[in-house]
Amino acid sequence: MSALVEAVGLTRYFEIGRGQRVHAVEDVSLAVAPREIVGLVGESGSGKSTFGKTLLGLYRKTAGTVRYRGESLPDRYAPADFRRLAKKMQMIFQDPYSSLNPRMTVAEIIGEGLRLHTDLPKTEINRRVAAWLDQVGLTGDHGSRYPHEFSGGQRQRIGIARAMILEPEFVVCDEPVSALDVSVQAQVVNLLGELKESLGLTLLFIAHDLSMVRHVSDRMAVMYLGSLVEVGAADEIYFEPKHPYTELLVGSNPEPDPETERNRDSTAIRGEIPSPVNVPPGCRFAGRCPKVMDVCHEVTPELIPLRDAERQVACHLYT
Repeated sequence: MSALVEAVGLTRYFEIGRGQRVHAVEDVSLAVAPREIVGLVGESGSGKSTFGKTLLGLYRKTAGTVRYRGESLPDRYAPADFRRLAKKMQMIFQDPYSSLNPRMTVAEIIGEGLRLHTDLPKTEINRRVAAWLDQVGLTGDHGSRYPHEFSGGQRQRIGIARAMILEPEFVVCDEPVSALDVSVQAQVVNLLGELKESLGLTLLFIAHDLSMVRHVSDRMAVMYLGSLVEVGAADEIYFEPKHPYTELLVGSNPEPDPETERNRDSTAIRGEIPSPVNVPPGCRFAGRCPKVMDVCHEVTPELIPLRDAERQVACHLYT
C-alpha cells in the first residue's frame, strides 16, 4: 500500500552557536499508510516530538524529504502552503495547558482553523464548532467559556476538536495524554480510536508508554537519540523486541497488575542518554548496551529488514 505521509532521510539540526548543533533528528525514514496508526516511542529527548513537528513543517527540515500522497513538500512553507496543508495535516499538542490561547473562548479556539483556512459563513462555523464540542464529549454551553475553566482532560478534548474540525487526513498526536491523570488517559485514547474509525484518520501517535502505544497502534517505531532503531508490527515489537534498547524499554515498562509487577525481573536502562550535541561514533546506544561489541563503537548500524520490509532493526547483532 502506498504511503499517505512519508519521511525519507529526514534530518533536523538546531544550531546553538560556536559551530555546535543539536542532532535532534538524523536520517529518519518512515512511511505511514492511509488509515494506519504508527506509534513512535522512546525516552524523553530522543527526538520524537521534533520529528513530528518537522514532518508537518512546523520546523524547517535540515535535510531529507517529506512526501504527502507522493508530493514532495517544500523545505520552507510559504503562507499558501500552510493554508493548503493545514486542511490535510494537523497536530494535537502534548500540553493542554499551554497549547490553548487563554484569551480566546473555547468556540473561538476550535473555530479558528475554519476562519483562517475556509470561506465558510459565521453561522456554519458556529454549527460545526457545536457539533465538534458534542463529538468530543463536551456541550454547546462550553463554547463560551475560557480554557482555565476546564480540567486537563477537557482541555485536551478541546485540542482534539481544534485539530479535527478541519477534517484532516493525517494527525500527529504528540504525547496527547502524558500531561493527564491516569484516570483520564484511557478516555482520551479511546476517543482518538473512535475518531480514527469513524473518520478514517491516519495517525502518528507519539508517546513513551509502550503498553499504551501497543494498544492503539498498528505499527511501532522506536527512536533513540534522533534515529530509528526498530520498526515493526506493534505486537511483535512489544512481545518480540530485537534491538537491545527496545528490549530494555519493554522490560522497564511497568505492569498494571501489582502482583505481577512486584515479582517480575525488570531491568532498568543503565546510564544517561548521550548529549545530542556530541553524538558518539558508531551505534548511539553502544555506551548503554548490555550486548555491546567492538564494532558498535566504530560503525553506525543501518536500519535493515529482518524477515520482510515491515520488520526492521538497526543493530550489528543482525548484520
